[in-house]
Amino acid sequence: MLLGYLFIFAARVMDVSLFTIRMLLIVRGKRLQAAIIGFFEVIIYITALGKVVSGLSDYRNLIVYALGYACGNFIGSLIEEKLAIGKITAQIICQHCDGQLLAKKLRNNGFGVTLVEGEGRDGKRQILNVMLNRKDTKNLYNALDELENKPIVTVFDIRSIKGGYFTKMKRR
Repeated sequence: MLLGYLFIFAARVMDVSLFTIRMLLIVRGKRLQAAIIGFFEVIIYITALGKVVSGLSDYRNLIVYALGYACGNFIGSLIEEKLAIGKITAQIICQHCDGQLLAKKLRNNGFGVTLVEGEGRDGKRQILNVMLNRKDTKNLYNALDELENKPIVTVFDIRSIKGGYFTKMKRR
């Protein structure tokens, strides 16, 4: 009986985690990979659901099923964060620095940077646009912490890119 509960829980954690990854892949335009994951996801889902439906008189099956769902959401989001699939654009607004110098230092750290001038409430600002792999976001923040005092950083997801400068990040 305990093995049955464990099976339902583990199957639900797996299928919801796969669902999370599949949805990320669909949003990123990776249809084939999403379809393959979906195949295995539905097999696991139907198997777990069948186990619960065949034992509906045992309320613990439903509780374990729901717990597996909740944990699957949590674990799926952790997996998605670790995979960090895709590209992003970070927009950095310099408040207290020379944008040209910051752009040069970021380029020396392996980032592709486009520098533009903008105007805010308090006057002219330099804006750096950096396209990078999502998994390199932490490296960008670390470089910024060393180079700029309190920059304003906004991050946007990118679905597709044509052209641009991408390089392997320098390891520290």
